[in-house]
Amino acid sequence: MFAHLPVNALRAFESAARLQSFKRAAAELHVTPTAISHQMKGLEQRLGLALFERRARAVGLTPAGETLFRAVHGAWLDIAQALQRVQPALSASALNVSTTHSYAALWLVPRLGRFHESWPQYQVNLSSTAAVVDLEQDASVDVAIRYGAGVYPGLHRVCALQEHFGVYGAPAVVAAVRPGRRPPLISVRWRDSRLYEQGWRDWCARAGVDWLQAHGPDRVYEEENYALQAAVAGQGLVLASSIMVSDLAARGLLAPCRPELSVPGAAYTALCVPGRERHPPVRAFLQWLQGEMGQAAAG
Repeated sequence: MFAHLPVNALRAFESAARLQSFKRAAAELHVTPTAISHQMKGLEQRLGLALFERRARAVGLTPAGETLFRAVHGAWLDIAQALQRVQPALSASALNVSTTHSYAALWLVPRLGRFHESWPQYQVNLSSTAAVVDLEQDASVDVAIRYGAGVYPGLHRVCALQEHFGVYGAPAVVAAVRPGRRPPLISVRWRDSRLYEQGWRDWCARAGVDWLQAHGPDRVYEEENYALQAAVAGQGLVLASSIMVSDLAARGLLAPCRPELSVPGAAYTALCVPGRERHPPVRAFLQWLQGEMGQAAAG
């Protein structure tokens, strides 16, 4: 239905009619006045009638031109307003970041102070959810930090932080571990709990212990944050991501059990819709996040 509409000519017509000048229309559309003149002649030939009254330094509209201008100008306004309604309102000073609860609480939030020190003019709005946010459908989210080992076609990938898993506990609990004695174990109930359970089995196999032979973990929590806090409180040993446990271990609240042993994990990857990385708050945040991830990987 719309395949044969002369869109470029109609855009040039609307500009020339509104500004009453081919020259000013050419400047607005970044073309030459000659190009505007040719487009208007072509449009008039297509319609078989005159749209403009040519004058020395300006142009006026014929009655047919007035009718067409009102229709085209109204349609252009409707399109512009529709674009504004569906386009995310990009704040000049804020950005919206989506990630998992545990990553936000245990890794990102403790470091955000350094971002605000470097970029005090920008506000980071955090949204934590276990659901995967579709960045191409939800334009309100500027950056998503996703957990997994997958690829992300169609998205701009900025940086990633690889993890591995080890077993940790409060220093007193770790010191009390003895051969042949099974310590209390803590686990996390992920959406796919098999991944976490397999991590426990792999670590036990590498450690040469049969802690899971009789029964599974003694305590199971919905969130890694809860499981780590339970370990800090001395409730048992927890299989923990090197990323999530890093700050607690650095503060001496958790210690590794058999630190030479680990099992591979996935990665946390920062993503955005292509082009969004050029928005100043997003660019600043991603630059900062890349540096923080780089320091964490090196450490």
